[in-house]
Amino acid sequence: MKRKSLFALSAVVIVAAAALVPVLWSGSDNLHNGVAMAATPADQAALIKKGEYLARAGDCIACHTVRGGKIFAGGLPMATPFGTLFTPNITPDDQYGLGKWSSDDFFRAMHTGRSKDGSLLYPAFPFTSYTKVSRADSDAIYAYLRSVPPVHEPSRPHELKFPFNNRNLLIGWRTLFFREGEYKPDPTKSVEWNRGAYLIEGLGHCGMCHTSINAMGGPVNSAAFAGGLIPLQNWYAPSLTSNKEAGLGDWDLKDISSLLKTGVSERGAVFGPMAEVVHNSLQYMSDDDIHAMSTYLKTIPQKDEAPEHLQLETSEQFGSELLKQGQKIYADNCAKCHAENGLGMPPAFPPLANNQSIQMPSAVNPIRMVLNGGYPPSTGGNPKPYGMPPFAQALSNQEVAAVVTYIRMSWGNHGTPVSPQQVSELRSAPLD
Repeated sequence: MKRKSLFALSAVVIVAAAALVPVLWSGSDNLHNGVAMAATPADQAALIKKGEYLARAGDCIACHTVRGGKIFAGGLPMATPFGTLFTPNITPDDQYGLGKWSSDDFFRAMHTGRSKDGSLLYPAFPFTSYTKVSRADSDAIYAYLRSVPPVHEPSRPHELKFPFNNRNLLIGWRTLFFREGEYKPDPTKSVEWNRGAYLIEGLGHCGMCHTSINAMGGPVNSAAFAGGLIPLQNWYAPSLTSNKEAGLGDWDLKDISSLLKTGVSERGAVFGPMAEVVHNSLQYMSDDDIHAMSTYLKTIPQKDEAPEHLQLETSEQFGSELLKQGQKIYADNCAKCHAENGLGMPPAFPPLANNQSIQMPSAVNPIRMVLNGGYPPSTGGNPKPYGMPPFAQALSNQEVAAVVTYIRMSWGNHGTPVSPQQVSELRSAPLD
């Protein structure tokens, strides 16, 4: 649990940085009262518009805006095993926000992980990814943040336990896990591929969820994009490198693009934290950028073996009993939407047969879906998504284990049985 807890602390401060997502813009700028200014009002307007685009792409609003609160005023609580952190005010207020930050200050935070006063930022702020962002991009997102209405509201101080409130301890972490440097295009790849890599590896910081964290809270770079449990959220970010999980090597580009842009595709739908990312962020990205991301994701090297994940196992005999019990529960509760043969009616009702997300070694996500239900995101391409009702009140732990076991082992699926103990743990876990 220690490595998960360390990442949980990191994951919290990531959100503080998500709002600092950069914009592609090239050209010289002037400084006016410390603010990057384009040559003409028209140029400045274009710069701000691009900044707004990638601020949306970085899902800044979700983390820096309390529900019903003022945009970018911060204050969103993020619970961790070490205490609670609160996202900061990033409006251009002189006293409590970024009003006195220069474009140099902003770029230093993005590129080196240091605040205006030089203090170290927690590695949850994904400066390990944002260091790849160009100066021009940083200036553009900075210009946008300077254009939003200032909110005169202080950022709440973090409530961290000792010694995690001592930022100087981050020096060792940075020595081990941080390498400063902008993204360098691969000359052997296309412009589109490089754009996708820039968005995935830098701005999107996708590896923060899809890469496991070691005991020191650092990314396991040798297992980049190989999947991992998202601490405190109890959702599993599947491996993008395994053909046995969410490896995309055999997906059509149109299906990857559809999943990213609308949250649904002929191959499946997104739920949980990824649904929020699509809803708040990816649906607003241009078709060209979505296609570039899909192009890059499809080329991530694939492995036949599944990554290793801690999983409670059940005996073969009990697994057979669960499988038999699950067949009836599925027929009574699931077949109407997902069909007796598990093929569903995509994209409204995703297929369960030959669905890699159902068969992964980690059964966290299908268990969560049966317990809590949910919806794919509401997007421009899918404004009225079909949802799944929760069954936590209707089914016991063993019944949930039975139907998930049946789904994972039927129609040619090669999953393994799940235990009622796993269901019990997730039933009592927080939803976020």
